[in-house]
Amino acid sequence: MILFNLPLLFEAPLAFAIVIAAFAAALLTGLIFHEFCHAFTANALGDPTPRRLGRLTLDPRAHYDPFWTTAIFFFGFGMAKPVPVDPRNTRDPKTSLFLIALAGPTSNLVVAAIAAIPLRLGLLPAFTFFDVPRLASVGAGPTDLLGLFLGTVVLLNIQLGVFNLLPIPPLDGSNVLLGLLPRDLAVQYARLQPWGFGILMLLIVAPFLTNGAFGLWTIIGPPIRLLLRLVLGLSVGF
Repeated sequence: MILFNLPLLFEAPLAFAIVIAAFAAALLTGLIFHEFCHAFTANALGDPTPRRLGRLTLDPRAHYDPFWTTAIFFFGFGMAKPVPVDPRNTRDPKTSLFLIALAGPTSNLVVAAIAAIPLRLGLLPAFTFFDVPRLASVGAGPTDLLGLFLGTVVLLNIQLGVFNLLPIPPLDGSNVLLGLLPRDLAVQYARLQPWGFGILMLLIVAPFLTNGAFGLWTIIGPPIRLLLRLVLGLSVGF
């Protein structure tokens, strides 16, 4: 994300600093808290695996992956270190798999909703990093910059939540779907897991192959826009 927003450094250096700070905050809340919620839910349901491996903590060091977590900060694609869980340790493994998987994306949407409160109430103006060129042209005051910070945290957490709900392995949505499907269908669906990462990569590069006609954003863009309108009352042109 830093690389994609680097032009802002020269157009609006203060806004650039605010956006980068928002990215850092969104990483901590959107990735670290996301993984902690997986661990917390698994532990609450009776699976001691995350606690035994030191993942039942909000310490960022326990969840930080040196390559993938750094990559999402620079390129907008990556992940925290996945939390190992074993739903077989719980009373109802199938339901537990669903709940543990759902806990991560839900945490992102909860963080987004909390960060959006002062924006939704009109205490601060609601902006995201898409608004930075306009803010740079008219001049942004302190309340505008604070609104930009919170709005960017909201948008990034919504993006992370929706992205992780895609039913494509190894994303959380695949385990959510496994927990919902009847056993026979779940077994058939699980056979797609070795192909999941390849499918995900294809969706990411698809815009370059289809001249922007189709890709990952075609799928996750509409729900992201809907959720952004719901929590901010804001329509974003992307």
